[in-house]
Amino acid sequence: MEKIAAHTPVDEDIFLIPQAQDSLALPPVHGHKVAKTLERMFRDPRVLEPHERGDLIAQLRKTVAMAPQVPETRVLLGMALCVDLQAQEAMEEMREAVKLDPDCFIARLKFGELLMRLRVCDQAAEHTHRAAQLAANDMQSELARKQAATIRTMQREGIERGGYGGLLGRIFRFGRKRQHQDIAPVLVGTK
Repeated sequence: MEKIAAHTPVDEDIFLIPQAQDSLALPPVHGHKVAKTLERMFRDPRVLEPHERGDLIAQLRKTVAMAPQVPETRVLLGMALCVDLQAQEAMEEMREAVKLDPDCFIARLKFGELLMRLRVCDQAAEHTHRAAQLAANDMQSELARKQAATIRTMQREGIERGGYGGLLGRIFRFGRKRQHQDIAPVLVGTK
């Protein structure tokens, strides 16, 4: 039987969302406005105005300060920091979330996604593989599978940080002729 995540008002400012290992429910967040902003961020991160991103980050930092041992709140904060293009702080939050609970599916998956977007493909593959192992249902497995496929494509095509091999190779091959150039016979007409 599947558990259903329901909003349970505890106070006028706090909404608790029960956590089930087999779902992708959000952790507890403060305020209806924060929950709505998070929903908008998940739908399309580009629609948030700079002041909305700043307010969301401030509220999520308060939530993390109140419950520093909950990895999912750190993941939400890390995601909001990513949307606000604060990659270094996002990495620190995601790393801390994984450190707090190495068996947290969403922490592993989202940390792997951040590393993938930053083109640190080997580490991204490791975290995504671990997330796939931790997947508790078909939806989680599918998310991890798609992310792993994207990372493999990036690795195969050479899209990775930390090297000039691809760039220098293209520069130095620029003046050379292709080695597998097809030679077409030239037909000369005779009378």
